[in-house]
Amino acid sequence: MALTNNKKICPFKEDPKLISKINYKDYKFLRKFITEQGKIIPGFVTGVSAKYQRMLTKEIKKARNIALLPYVHDPRN
Repeated sequence: MALTNNKKICPFKEDPKLISKINYKDYKFLRKFITEQGKIIPGFVTGVSAKYQRMLTKEIKKARNIALLPYVHDPRN
């Protein structure tokens, strides 16, 4: 049985220019890290390290607070 390395690489460590995109104003970028239902995707799924996952969560919550991102998905649409 061969073992493979399925460890994901943090995109923010790979490309430091992406760190500046972690901002509540850049909601189109933050949409990549939430599901269709509006849940935040965990770091072990996306491969984001814990430090940047905390930053993402904080900024997503700010964007939700000022209605740039939804809290939940409306099933009627």
